[in-house]
Amino acid sequence: MIARIGTLTDRDVAELADVLVDCVEGGASVSFMAPLTHDRAGAFWRGLAEDVAQGRRLLYVARDGAGIVGTVQVILSQPENQPHRADVAKMLVHRRGRRSGIGAALMRAAEDGARAAGKTLLVLDTATGSAAERLYARLGWQRAGIIPDYALWPQGGLCATTLFYRRLA
Repeated sequence: MIARIGTLTDRDVAELADVLVDCVEGGASVSFMAPLTHDRAGAFWRGLAEDVAQGRRLLYVARDGAGIVGTVQVILSQPENQPHRADVAKMLVHRRGRRSGIGAALMRAAEDGARAAGKTLLVLDTATGSAAERLYARLGWQRAGIIPDYALWPQGGLCATTLFYRRLA
């Protein structure tokens, strides 16, 4: 089940932190280096709370019997010359929920939310060669290019990043 969160509770922050820590431990290049502590991951999510509450950032979650199992964000707030565009960020699925359609469902929710907010173009980046890259291509996102040595893997070592975009009808 996918839901939009408008106000982050302490429980949401804890569960989102669990997802982020699991993704980093699993090797995902998502802005954090390993080892990522639960406290640091929670601070990241708390830092987004005001943007989420003010509607500048849409936050979607997927839940299973153990709590939040996946999440994605749509960053609506953009420079004044880009009011038509939004960024998709931190599409994360806990390893316990992978390969079950959660990532695709989260992306559909993100696209629908952006469309409802009047956005006509979405952009995102992801580690080249990742499962996420394959998911975005399967969902019809267009590759714009690859930047070599863009970021580090959580355990170290450079990784390339693939840029994607999607026009919304």
